[in-house]
Order: sequence, then structure tokens, then C-alpha cells
Amino acid sequence: MRKYELMYIIRPDIEQEAVQAIVDKFQGVISNGGEITKHDVMGKRRLAYEIKKFRDGIYVLVNFTAEPAVVAELERQLKISDEVIRHLVVSDVA
Repeated sequence: MRKYELMYIIRPDIEQEAVQAIVDKFQGVISNGGEITKHDVMGKRRLAYEIKKFRDGIYVLVNFTAEPAVVAELERQLKISDEVIRHLVVSDVA
């Protein structure tokens, strides 16, 4: 299994309960064949530039180990999610 780091930004106009549901959904995708080592909801922060007419976003950082197939499924679900305005998965070499 390989180490990965995921950062995604959730729309700021979503209620706290919905944010938790979104976070749980993506944790479930990772847990289905992987293991989460660190999870941090960083909260609402100002974006460097406007994305989809939003100036703020709720940042979530996840470190995990998984097989490449799990990462492919995770990216697929992140792309089709309307609540996520930006995401990035990188291989953690450290």
C-alpha cells in the first residue's frame, strides 16, 4: 500500500451537519480498502482566488494509505460531488 495526502475544499454555504456527512462519505471510500492515518477539518478559510463564484471554502486534509484502485475511486467520487469545489490527491513520499 502507498501513502497519499488528500486536500479538498467544500463549498462554504453548506451547514455543519452536511459538511460532516460529506467528510464521512469520503472517509468511507478511503476505509474501503485503505487506512486513514490523519484527518483534519481545517475549517473555513479565504481562497487565494475565486472558484465557482466562492471566495471562501471549508478545507479538509486527509493522510492515508491505500491501493491505487481506492485512490481512483476516491477521485471519481470527488469529481462528481457538487459540494467539493476543488481537490488534490498527491503521493506522500516522506
